[in-house]
Amino acid sequence: MFQTLRNAWKIADLRKKILFTLFILLIFRIGSAISVPFVDAAAMKEAVSGAEGMMGIITLMSGGGFSNASLFALSITPYINSSIIIQLLTVAIPLFERWAKEGEEGRKKLNKVTRLFTVILGFLLSIAYYFMLRNNYGVLTEAATASTGAAWFAAIVIILCFTAGSSLVMWLGEQINEHGIGNGISMLLFAGILSRIPIAATNLWQYFYDAGIKQLSTAGSAALKYVILVPVILVLFLAIIAFIVLMTDAERRIPVQYAKKVVGRKMYGGQNTYIPIKVNMAGVLPIIFASSIVSLPSLIATFMSAEKANNWFFNAFKQDSWVYIILYFVLIIAFAFFYVTIQYNPLEMANNLRKNSGAVPGYRPGKPTADFIKKVLNKITFVGALFLGLIALFPSLFGKFSGIYGLSLGGTSIMIVVGVALETTQQIESQMMMRHYKGFLE
Repeated sequence: MFQTLRNAWKIADLRKKILFTLFILLIFRIGSAISVPFVDAAAMKEAVSGAEGMMGIITLMSGGGFSNASLFALSITPYINSSIIIQLLTVAIPLFERWAKEGEEGRKKLNKVTRLFTVILGFLLSIAYYFMLRNNYGVLTEAATASTGAAWFAAIVIILCFTAGSSLVMWLGEQINEHGIGNGISMLLFAGILSRIPIAATNLWQYFYDAGIKQLSTAGSAALKYVILVPVILVLFLAIIAFIVLMTDAERRIPVQYAKKVVGRKMYGGQNTYIPIKVNMAGVLPIIFASSIVSLPSLIATFMSAEKANNWFFNAFKQDSWVYIILYFVLIIAFAFFYVTIQYNPLEMANNLRKNSGAVPGYRPGKPTADFIKKVLNKITFVGALFLGLIALFPSLFGKFSGIYGLSLGGTSIMIVVGVALETTQQIESQMMMRHYKGFLE
């Protein structure tokens, strides 16, 4: 990866794109540190420190913008949610499905709908965020609650700031796609997660030094546990990165043979190739879906008083509960199969092979081929879902057995960072290859 970046830096055009991307990321980080008016940022950071469930996901995806009550508190959440919803609606709405098959022009129409839906969703989330800040966290300043008129004015300002921030984040991501190295929204998410590294390092150091080394003379074995566990965490961190890289690149190749055919005086076909099927086809989407559902009780509890929220039902959905862990794991597997079912149609794949005179060795064209592809997809999806479940549940399971919770960089965030890094590297390599061939042809 570093060699690819070094080679890309030598090309003037790519160097400009890299610098432009870094400039956009700098703007994103500055916006994540600017607090909206009428909100006490220090009180907000203290209120959401160590947040779990949905609040933890929001804080992670905003790169700390939510904990700062910043202009970019919503970050890319509205855009990602709207993109997922529009993608799912392409199966349910015939107009969207037709646009999806129209090529570039159809994608432009879907992008316009996605942008509009992002603004609408950002506005609705901004309203929800405002009531959450007002009713549960109590972080609004005195000016926002002094009188009815001031309270209304503060509400409008906060909601519009959050909405404008989410729209600006979407625009920044599109600018990276057009003028930068591409993969804009993922790059913003990548930058937000990397910004949590200092916090993660500080937390580990506190466990290692403050709770461990400092307490060895008084606490004994209790302090020794932290001295041993922190190096173990670092080793597991590197092992998880290697495991994610392995599973991200892993694929199942279905062999395909194309029959020979004569057109005029030339012979076409007769080649052997394969259909690559990624082990982790769904990416982190099943984790996002599952986390959104399993965290709903915790989210509802934040709108209730402490006495009402302290009962067996809401306690069962805390991050250290076995009910939470098991349900989270099951939902990840279910959503992984759901996503793959929507995105891949084995019968359509088999028909396309038959139309192009292709066949899977050992299987007749048509339904037998479709059944074989479906069987392979189910096996690969199950393996990928298990992988996602283990990665997502690593912080909860590790905290359950070690007593160390609130890791700022869990398995999900590491998977996002590694995935974006690999994808960006491949994108830069493809752009370098295009320029190489362009120069060769000239």
